[in-house]
Amino acid sequence: MAAIKTVKLNNGVDMPLEGFGVFQVTDLTVAEQAVTEALALGYRLLDTAQFYQNETAVGKAILKSPVPREDIFLTTKVWVSNAGEEKARASVMQSLQNLQTDYLDLVLVHQPYGDYYGTYRALEQLYHEGVIRAIGVSNFLPDRYVDLVKNVEIVPAVNQLETHVFYQQKEARQWLQKYGTQIESWGPFAEGGHGLFTNPTLTRIGQQYQKTAAQVALRFLVQSGIVAIPKTVHQDRMAQNLAIWDFELSETDMAKIQALDEEQTVFEDHRDPKFVERINGLRV
Repeated sequence: MAAIKTVKLNNGVDMPLEGFGVFQVTDLTVAEQAVTEALALGYRLLDTAQFYQNETAVGKAILKSPVPREDIFLTTKVWVSNAGEEKARASVMQSLQNLQTDYLDLVLVHQPYGDYYGTYRALEQLYHEGVIRAIGVSNFLPDRYVDLVKNVEIVPAVNQLETHVFYQQKEARQWLQKYGTQIESWGPFAEGGHGLFTNPTLTRIGQQYQKTAAQVALRFLVQSGIVAIPKTVHQDRMAQNLAIWDFELSETDMAKIQALDEEQTVFEDHRDPKFVERINGLRV
């Protein structure tokens, strides 16, 4: 298997361009087994969150893995119900306990709601204390992102956004690039939406390289400099998702995939007041 490339964040920390996500893996036994298998296959970036309710399973898998902790890039996120300086700090300490580690590689503000400025200040302090190696945000669209950048001490190292072939975040990427923040994709397969796994363009391109439409979709992201964290609990698919480092899409291929962009979410609109109401009502 070809080695996973890394990207250097704005503070000099190296982050793998592909990792393993555990969103919606609510069975803790399944989550622990999935992370164990992912590490054994070669994944080194692990992405969890307080809201996912599976930090403890991820921690157990890391602890029993022969892979040294320092070789793993571990991400978690602070949920809205833990927003605010004091609550966020306490919740990160709880995440450290859940994950059975004394430091985190990346902590993100999970949603741009509630007292996320207070949350971010807590992350800045923990960064200065050496508890967190990098801090960032998630789901901050350009308006919220730019406002945050202009009013904090540390520019976010990462912004994790819904990013896939049908929603390529071209505008957001321009703003992130301006201020030096790395984009990371959640939902890199659009959860199969819009027929991604059988998309004719992706399928035809894949046939040139003996790759699936899913592998082409992932390769497009990482080749565009976007960190991707595909999620699956099936070992064969984990291996397939990793098998994207032994080929390169041509400029023509990339242009064809860029043309698939519909410039809108396949999931939820983070500017929809009803969505904001619902998110603010969810607790961890």
